[in-house]
Amino acid sequence: MGYSRARVRGVDDLTPNLRRLTFDVADLPGLGLPGVADEAVGIYFPAESQRSTPDMQCRDGIWAYYDLDPAPDGRNYSIRAADPAAGTVVVDFVIHAAGPATTWAQRTEPGHEVVMTHARSWFAPPTGTGRLVLAADLAGLPALARIIEALPVVDCVTVVAEVPSPTDLAYLPERKVETITLIGGNGRTPSRLAETVAALDLPDAAGYCWFAGEASESRAVRKHLRSELRWGRESYDVIGYWRQDSERWTQAYSERSTELFAVYRQALAEGKTEKEASEEFDEALERVGL
Repeated sequence: MGYSRARVRGVDDLTPNLRRLTFDVADLPGLGLPGVADEAVGIYFPAESQRSTPDMQCRDGIWAYYDLDPAPDGRNYSIRAADPAAGTVVVDFVIHAAGPATTWAQRTEPGHEVVMTHARSWFAPPTGTGRLVLAADLAGLPALARIIEALPVVDCVTVVAEVPSPTDLAYLPERKVETITLIGGNGRTPSRLAETVAALDLPDAAGYCWFAGEASESRAVRKHLRSELRWGRESYDVIGYWRQDSERWTQAYSERSTELFAVYRQALAEGKTEKEASEEFDEALERVGL
């Protein structure tokens, strides 16, 4: 899978916390978007003094930045909408207090360019799912909104959304789904997402949970589904979109990254799935206090 350059076509503020950017993508088919409602791409941003992100290089079949120091900052972002015929994608950026993505999204204008790559997705409820739980904080709200729009039916669906301001709730599409709203969290107050999901009356079988939020909350939800409800891995996709106190965590992780990432590589080498390997990696992180 390669990469593509993407040029900003339009900028729109949706709420005080969400800014929409529309991109013309030079090679949209080359990104390999999976066409799933929570599909995402890695977006690499130009330096503050630049209008355009530099090109990637391919080595041993892998496109990346190899010789640039510093390399462009990159973050994963959900695709809110894609139009293959027009070659455009829409990405809704959460505006934080700081960070390279927020800084770029606040200053960018039509004509600026980024690099997009590493398309992926997670949302995959099994056939016959009878109870669907969708939970997200502000970072996961764009993917949550697209999933809600794409639902063929809304019976037996529960949405749990944690946002910093009631104004952010207007972003969600108007469909008649059971919705639990939480105001707070998102790095401003302690999150209540995990405890709210754990308090739901969920079945022992035929249920599916999609969760996108802060990493420690995602870990708590995954433990509840696996250890208390005894759900199999096919019954959930729980993704940590961001980390509280990320600078401290990154520093601590860098000191043990080789041994910890070896757990993930070993799991893949043993033939385990990416989901299994990711969970074993997260368990290794927890054992060392990360």
